[in-house]
Amino acid sequence: MEEFDFTASSKLPAAQIRDLGALRWLHAGESVILFGPVGVGKTHIAQALGHLAVRQGAHVRFAKTSRILADLAGGHADRTWEKRIRELVRPDVLVLDDFAMRQLNATQADDLYELVSERQGRSLIITSNRAPSDWYPLFPNPVVAESLLDRLINTSHQVIMNGPSYRPNKRPRTPTTKRSTS
Repeated sequence: MEEFDFTASSKLPAAQIRDLGALRWLHAGESVILFGPVGVGKTHIAQALGHLAVRQGAHVRFAKTSRILADLAGGHADRTWEKRIRELVRPDVLVLDDFAMRQLNATQADDLYELVSERQGRSLIITSNRAPSDWYPLFPNPVVAESLLDRLINTSHQVIMNGPSYRPNKRPRTPTTKRSTS
């Protein structure tokens, strides 16, 4: 959190993000949803909050949502799904990075529903390029979508992160060549 540049954009909710750094949401078993355009620092803040939680003794796991879904799909294939879901329920904080990037199939939606349901009362940190209201159409079954998103959205602190992307500032600079005058 100490390395995040809150001055990069006046649109960033710096006070809200700093308040989340107090981790009251973690102790209350609540979650955090960070959403906004690409490159504004959602993953950085998610990792920073996770790091702060680790400093306080919490067990934290970070993963791309697509990798979690692929891992659970593998569990269906080799009959280790129950073990795999238990591993995802265990951490005090589970960070799901890049949530709602693409449409889900029925199995993925069901797996997410089970994960969120099983983690009830345990914190999640979710990053997404889409606002939570835009997640519903990504689910093939509206009942599953409503059940999952109701549980998730209504127990979460929502942080709209807006502003320009930091990534152009990280672009490698081309060295300037000086001509010698002889």
